Amino acid sequence: MSTLPHIRVSDNHRFLVTEDGAPFFWLGDTAWELFHRLTREEARFYFAARQRQRFTVIQAVALAEFDGLGTPNAYGEHPLHDNDPTQPNEAYFTYVDELIAMAAEHDLYISLLPTWGDKVNHRQWGVGPQVFTVENAQVYGRFLGQRYGNQPNVIWMLGGDRPAVFENDDYRPFWRAMAGGIDEGAGRRVLKTYHPPGRHSTSAWLHEEEWLDFNTMQSGHGSGRDTAVWEMITHDYNLLPTKPTLDSEPNYEDHPVNPWPKWEPANGHFRDHDVRKQLYRSVLAGGCGVTYGHHSIWQFCGPNHPAINHADRTWLEALVRPGAEQVRYLRALIESRPFLSRIPDQAVLASDPGLGNQHLQATRDSNGAYLMVYLPTTRPVSVHLSSLTGALARGWWVCPRTGQVSHIGKLTTTATPATFTPPFDGPDWVLVLEDATQFPLPPGAIE
Repeated sequence: MSTLPHIRVSDNHRFLVTEDGAPFFWLGDTAWELFHRLTREEARFYFAARQRQRFTVIQAVALAEFDGLGTPNAYGEHPLHDNDPTQPNEAYFTYVDELIAMAAEHDLYISLLPTWGDKVNHRQWGVGPQVFTVENAQVYGRFLGQRYGNQPNVIWMLGGDRPAVFENDDYRPFWRAMAGGIDEGAGRRVLKTYHPPGRHSTSAWLHEEEWLDFNTMQSGHGSGRDTAVWEMITHDYNLLPTKPTLDSEPNYEDHPVNPWPKWEPANGHFRDHDVRKQLYRSVLAGGCGVTYGHHSIWQFCGPNHPAINHADRTWLEALVRPGAEQVRYLRALIESRPFLSRIPDQAVLASDPGLGNQHLQATRDSNGAYLMVYLPTTRPVSVHLSSLTGALARGWWVCPRTGQVSHIGKLTTTATPATFTPPFDGPDWVLVLEDATQFPLPPGAIE
């Protein structure tokens, strides 16, 4: 049984915390086909890699996207008898049990999607079939809730790349019934969110749903290299009632840029710099965490599973891509400074925040302990220091590619605005300015 603590929403409704109130940073990976395609040996290898890279959450689907009902898992098991959600196959879910427990052994939470969205809404894409009714959605939810509702390392994510309302069809009753069934099976209220389609947030349809504890968005892969995810986060951050928000599917590393309806190779692929830009800007804009993704890993392409949508390497090769190795530095940076008092604040910028590739994103401690600015390109930036407490500030440059820290030195907080230039070409940097008296270790260093 997992020794990881349950996760809940923080008291200020901005973040996620453990059951005893310790900050929890969602650093996710999309492993949608995990239960459907991997053997236990492959799953253990994958979990070990993500544990080493300091991920905290793995997003995976019980009824998978790629013909998840018609094609069996690696051991020949289908998830349902006769494609009936009220008749789950015990052998299939015993394997799901095993992988969830294995994830916990590697200090990883599973963000569990009960089904991919094409099993509820087959009007758009995917092979389906559409098997859910409101009635059997509740029964299936109850089954899952009884099985995993008190497993501490399970966080629930309904949906699966689908809008909750599409044209004249309202699918919210299906998801509401499934969510209610999960709680009923668990015998308690469990933490839940929803996975929307590209360029959408759950807030468009579900923000006021009682069962939705935090919003997620999918800034996605189909609108260029610099989708304004910071605007999506800001929109959700300002909604009432207050709920945490995060980007649960930004641009995947090595995913073709804008591949629909037909990919033009001249558009290229998203690489690690593209990934870092979206991850850092979404978190500093107010996200309670963020999800990384790799185009080969979500589908686990390799010898047994041919590449889909121009994937350019196997999932094993993709495990150690630069972006996957670099995301730990974002987690370390955020966790090294006061967590629950962090707020987004573009007002600390004296420079123009810029647009697109040039967009700067700032955050600060509401108690005046520090401020941070992400620079997607190497250029000078001017910052107001008046939000910092104390007469002296200390400055640092943090490299998001290596985690290395360069000390700028001390300056008075009356020197405002102050201008800072990165020490060398990056391309990207994080500027950290903080009360010189408060922190014994540099930013990104964890005691």
